[in-house]
Amino acid sequence: MTAVPLPRPGGVLEAYEPRAEPAPALAAGGPRPSCRTVFAAAHVVADPYADTGPGDPDSPAAVDWDATLAYRRHLWSHGLAVAEAMDTAQRGMGLDWPRAAELIRRSAAEAAAHGGRVACGAATDPLAAAGATVADVRAAYEEQLALVEDAGAQAVLMASRALAACARGPGDYVETYGSLLRQAREPVILHWLGDMFDPALAGYWGSSDLDAATDTFLDVIAQHPDKVDGVKVSLLDASREVALRRRLPRGVRCYTGDDFHYPELIEGDEHGFSHALLGVFDPLAPLAAEAVRTLDTGDAAGFRKALDPTVPLARHLFQAPTRFYKTGVVFLAWLGGHQSHFTMVGGQQSARSLPHLARVYELADTLGLFPEPQRAAERMISFLAVHGVVR
Repeated sequence: MTAVPLPRPGGVLEAYEPRAEPAPALAAGGPRPSCRTVFAAAHVVADPYADTGPGDPDSPAAVDWDATLAYRRHLWSHGLAVAEAMDTAQRGMGLDWPRAAELIRRSAAEAAAHGGRVACGAATDPLAAAGATVADVRAAYEEQLALVEDAGAQAVLMASRALAACARGPGDYVETYGSLLRQAREPVILHWLGDMFDPALAGYWGSSDLDAATDTFLDVIAQHPDKVDGVKVSLLDASREVALRRRLPRGVRCYTGDDFHYPELIEGDEHGFSHALLGVFDPLAPLAAEAVRTLDTGDAAGFRKALDPTVPLARHLFQAPTRFYKTGVVFLAWLGGHQSHFTMVGGQQSARSLPHLARVYELADTLGLFPEPQRAAERMISFLAVHGVVR
């Protein structure tokens, strides 16, 4: 096995010996876990040959549709559901609404053809964060909700930057979401994304006081419990999620979006547990699915033994600035052979440093996350060479 010279603090290189074999869970897929509903929020594969301008809002995202859909089939093959066109797919960070709409249609059709489950994000991203009215927000949401449901997918009502900018208080959230829930044909998932993932969402639900915001969030749900399948909570605060989970109406699920504390939240306690809708389950799909299938058997200790070792990688991927976690996710997809390049829509491949990505590789290899460790090592060495570390 080829040793990989990884950069350490102070500019020192240290030879790292990769694993010889992948983790056993990577060998084959498996059925859907039964005791928890588990979504992996999936990334998009960019078209590396497209002549697009990084960071240019007027430059449409160029997507490699074949590779993108192949990755969804990979996730389904391991028994996971796919959360589509959400934050992990770079909504609002490189993936524009026309391409997101096409992604929703294509993924929903692919799910129908392959027996996969998919839920898709409905948001208001065509609107500028500033200058929109509450009526504009509602109309944008309605358009996207209809598109998702017409495609045959479950809707996830994503947090709206435009609503955060124009709402005058909690009442605007209650009115906007209430109108959308009354229109929804099937129960939706409500998404509360914290400002660590997107600073433009600070003060969501009408208050910077999280206790007050939680009360408003729960008020929306309490008024329409038959239209809410569940809530995805991405606040990176396990105790707050548990407290909210215990206050949900009967039948409304909590889908953890906490990429720091997911093992304990999925395992649960004597009062209940969280399902999962996680960006970190994009790269961790085989290990995560196998762990939850272990939980299906009632073996909570075995579940934790399998999933707890993945947390250091998750915490590293999602370290501040958290919104750039997608770079590490796509980097792992390239190293793992799921795509032929490390290019992202919007040029986001440049959003993390060389030392950060080197540590991503090391942590992932330690877990046995690469189907072909030798190929991953060779790709890592080529990446280091581009940065002048090896010649």
